[in-house]
Amino acid sequence: MKTTKAAKSAPVKPVTKKAVKKVAEKATATTDKKTGVAKKAATTSTKATATSEKKTAAAKKATPAKTVAKKVAKKAVPAKTVAKKTAPAKQAASTRTAPKKATAESHAALVRRARRINRELAEVYPYAHPELDFENPFQLVIATVLSAQTTDLRVNQTTPALFAKYPTPEDLAVANPEEVEEILRPTGFFRAKTKSVIGLSKALVEDFGGEVPGRLEDLVKLPGVGRKTAFVVLGNAFGRPGITVDTHFGRLVRRWQWTDETDPDKVEAAVGALFPKSEWTMLSHHVIFHGRRICHARKPACGACPIAPLCPAYGEGETDPEKARKLLKYEKGGFPGQRLNPPQSYLDAGGIPAPPLGAG
Repeated sequence: MKTTKAAKSAPVKPVTKKAVKKVAEKATATTDKKTGVAKKAATTSTKATATSEKKTAAAKKATPAKTVAKKVAKKAVPAKTVAKKTAPAKQAASTRTAPKKATAESHAALVRRARRINRELAEVYPYAHPELDFENPFQLVIATVLSAQTTDLRVNQTTPALFAKYPTPEDLAVANPEEVEEILRPTGFFRAKTKSVIGLSKALVEDFGGEVPGRLEDLVKLPGVGRKTAFVVLGNAFGRPGITVDTHFGRLVRRWQWTDETDPDKVEAAVGALFPKSEWTMLSHHVIFHGRRICHARKPACGACPIAPLCPAYGEGETDPEKARKLLKYEKGGFPGQRLNPPQSYLDAGGIPAPPLGAG
C-alpha cells in the first residue's frame, strides 16, 4: 500500500482525553456566552415590551380625555356653523326692518315743501271754513269753548237751543246753571262747560261791556279761553291772522315733518315761522279740513291724497286708490259735513249740511 507525502510529513497525533475535555469546556463556555447574550436580549425585549405596555396603557387612559375634547370640539363646531349661517340672516333681517335714513332737509327746502302743500290743499278745499256755526263773535267764542272733547257737529247740533234761549252775554251771565246744563248735556263734560260759558259771559259783561274783545291778550283772560280758542275767534270773527292748533292740525304737521313739537304753543310758533302771517288763518282751515276728510288719524286714505308726493308719511295708510276712496269722509265721500248752516261756497262745491240734533 502506497502512502502520500502529506501523510508522511504530518503524522496524526493521538487524541487524548485531556484534549477532548478542553474542547468540550470551550464549547460549553461559548454556549453559555451565547445563552447569556440571549438572556440579556430577552430581558431587554421583556423590558421594552413592559415599557410599550405601560405606554399603551397610558395612551388608553388618555384616549377618553382626547375623545371628550374631540366631542366637545365637534359640538362646538355646529355652534360656529350656526352662528355663521345665522349671521347673514340676522343681517338681512335688520336690513329689511331698519328704517331708511331720511335725507336731511334744509330749512329752505322745508319752507318750499310746506308752502306747496298749502297751495295744493287750497285748490282741493277752496271753500275751507271754520266748521262751527256762528253769527257773531259771541256765538263763536261760546261754540269754540264747547267744542273741547267733542265734535264740531255735536256742538252745532246743541248751540241752536242755547242761543235761542240766551242770545247775548247778558242773558247767559244770569242763566240758571241747571237749565244750561240740560241743554249742554249732549256735548259731554256739561257741568264744567256750563260753569265756563256762564263765567265767560259774566266776564264779558263786567270787563268788556258785553262785547267780545278783539285782542289776544284780552281774550285769553276769559274763563275757558286759551290761545287756540282766541286764534279761532280772532281769525274768523275779526279777520286777524292766527294759527289754530287743534288735534288735527298738530297731528298732520308732525306727520308732514313740519315740526316735532307736541306742545300747541311750540307747534304754533314752529309752523308760523314757515308761512307769511297773512296765510295763517286759511292754512289752519286747509290742514284741519284735510285731517278730517282724508288724512285720518288711524287709517289715512293715502291712495286718494292729493299731496301724496309731498308727504314723508305716505304709505302709513291705505294706498290702493279704490280702497282709499271708501275711507273719505264728508263732502269727499258724499257724507254730511259738520255745519248745519255751511257757507254757500261749501254747498256749491257739493258739500252737504249736517242734520239737526235728533234727526235721522
